[in-house]
Amino acid sequence: MVIARRLALSVLAGALLLARQAHAEEPAATAPASVFDGPAIHHAPRITAPLAEDITIGAVIDRPDHLKRALLMFRGGGTQGEVEFQRSSAGQLGYVAVIPATAVRPDLAYSIELETTTGERVPAFATRAAPYAVTVLDTPQDREEAALLARLHGRRSVVQTSGEYASFGSATTPIAGTNVAGGAPQLRRVSDQFYRIEGSYTYRLLGTIAEFGLRAGVVRGRSLVPGELDPAKYDVGLNYGAPRVRLRADKWLHIEGELLTSVTEVGFSVGGGGAVLLGDAYGTKLVLGLEGIQVFGVRGYTRLDLVASSRVVFAPIIEVTTMPHADVPGVRLLGETGVDLGAGFRVDLRAGYQARKFNQGGPTFGGGLAYAF
Repeated sequence: MVIARRLALSVLAGALLLARQAHAEEPAATAPASVFDGPAIHHAPRITAPLAEDITIGAVIDRPDHLKRALLMFRGGGTQGEVEFQRSSAGQLGYVAVIPATAVRPDLAYSIELETTTGERVPAFATRAAPYAVTVLDTPQDREEAALLARLHGRRSVVQTSGEYASFGSATTPIAGTNVAGGAPQLRRVSDQFYRIEGSYTYRLLGTIAEFGLRAGVVRGRSLVPGELDPAKYDVGLNYGAPRVRLRADKWLHIEGELLTSVTEVGFSVGGGGAVLLGDAYGTKLVLGLEGIQVFGVRGYTRLDLVASSRVVFAPIIEVTTMPHADVPGVRLLGETGVDLGAGFRVDLRAGYQARKFNQGGPTFGGGLAYAF
């Protein structure tokens, strides 16, 4: 029994030894080879970008020896194009591509492609058909412009027509040759008055150039010309045009300038004018202005626009003027009321009184209609 037991243990030990040797002689399993050993690009996608500024996209490229070039395709602001990644001098970025500021608009998007040494183009990030969109952040000026445009209900253009009649009373002048035998000469009474009809167009940029426009109109009137014997020469008038521009120096300060050109009763004339706006350009503000044109006259004025409600603006106006063709300046005290009718329409009503002498003068009345779109 003892011999049989020892024989069985010897057989088992030999079998285990043979099995261990056979296992040791089996070849070790190997990992499968990589299916792609070509170039690759790694970058952190740009999530946001400031408006109208160059954007630098940094990347790291694997196996650049298998790469002919890496390209970034972009589109935005009505432009599109592609730029090649270049080795960065900064070192830590590896390679960089710059999207130009002209494309950095709210619709900016980009994708990346790799061109291998065999000439094949491989999409590496997004695709041309479905590019990656970047959120473009407005500048403070753009946000202010957007808020102002929202106040104006998105209406940048304004067309307007207006008219007014103004009377300074009448003036008298001696009639030459009527002072016979030392008597007092006869006097001629001349009405001092004018009327104006005007049309204008304004476009609101709401930026540094806040707005620009053009106005044109006609003025007809009658005014005493000292020393003139022919009463027909007392008739005065203008056929004028005036391009203008308004600049924003600050949120509360705007400056206007205009060039006046006209055909007057004596021929072609030129002039100009300007104004300073203090306060909210489209709300409560003080306007100080000066305007003049050859022959016809000069006027200086102050105007205070007071917002009475969301639909009504009242404006007292003080004006000192030699128009139309007067040798003595007159003072005009006016009031204008603008009423917003909705849908872009506004009506203006004007009334007042003016005089060149304290004991005589006359009324003003007029109005206008504007449409903004």
